[in-house]
Amino acid sequence: MSADQTPRLARLTAAAAVSGLEGLALVACGVYMLVMGLLGRPDSPSQAETGGVTLIALGAIPLAAARGLLRRRSWSRGPAIITHLMALIPAWTLLRASGALIPLGIALAAVAVTGLVLLVNPTTTEALGIRGPARDA
Repeated sequence: MSADQTPRLARLTAAAAVSGLEGLALVACGVYMLVMGLLGRPDSPSQAETGGVTLIALGAIPLAAARGLLRRRSWSRGPAIITHLMALIPAWTLLRASGALIPLGIALAAVAVTGLVLLVNPTTTEALGIRGPARDA
């Protein structure tokens, strides 16, 4: 069997699912902001619309990475790792807030850390064809 015909690793599929989840969440928030900017009564409609379009564009990155991970493309690991690292920033901010935002911060941090653990796993990197550091003989 060639590398393309072997079954996908569970870790690689899970990493793709986590990246896809982050991408879908970004797109959903972006669509919400955009719609509310157009139809609602925000303090600054242009800021809401710009924020919505930005979130939709940012959501495309982890979605593309998820697709690449499912297809075992080595390039997809970098954008996925960066997305998970960037998710830790709002997670930290939410964890320092109060009330209902703390569980949201916990969930976001858990998703980001899970994605990072899955992506740096040696089995995952091997499945993507990424070699580890060179070892001395």
